[in-house]
Amino acid sequence: MSLIKYILFSLMTAVTVYPQDQLDKTLKRLNKGSVAYLSVSDLATGPSPVLLDTREKEEYTVSHLQDAFWVGYREFHIDTVLQQVPDKNTAMVVYCSVGVRSENIGEKLKKAGYTQVKNLYGGIFEWKNRGYPVFNREGRETDSVHAFDKRWGKLLKKGIKVYDVAGSGERQKAG
Repeated sequence: MSLIKYILFSLMTAVTVYPQDQLDKTLKRLNKGSVAYLSVSDLATGPSPVLLDTREKEEYTVSHLQDAFWVGYREFHIDTVLQQVPDKNTAMVVYCSVGVRSENIGEKLKKAGYTQVKNLYGGIFEWKNRGYPVFNREGRETDSVHAFDKRWGKLLKKGIKVYDVAGSGERQKAG
């Protein structure tokens, strides 16, 4: 391999690996690993579990995974889940922006007796980064994803980052 091809290959590899490496480091630093992860590709190709969105309502209304139930984070109440999913052996996947808040909600679900709880690795950001669709409040596919804030938004590489729905509606193209 020529030197130029080697340098180009190395740069391309660094560009594609860096965001994943950044995500890996973030999750290792902030999560305990108390809720087993499910990869985006396994969710996309495997059987369909119940999806629980653990973000704020504003984030959910901008975009969410298809057929996901909003359960919230600060507003989370186990009774809401018990009404929607009474069978505690039902396979379910919790997700948030990247997988931190969803781990906390997953712990609460496990404590309440749910036995098949997984945390989506990389959350909705990784789902969108891998090219899978997200849907808005009307159920239509959208490129917009609520990026939570500019610091967390760095992990969203595809789509349109939305930071403020109620106020300015600030948007920024990812990538």
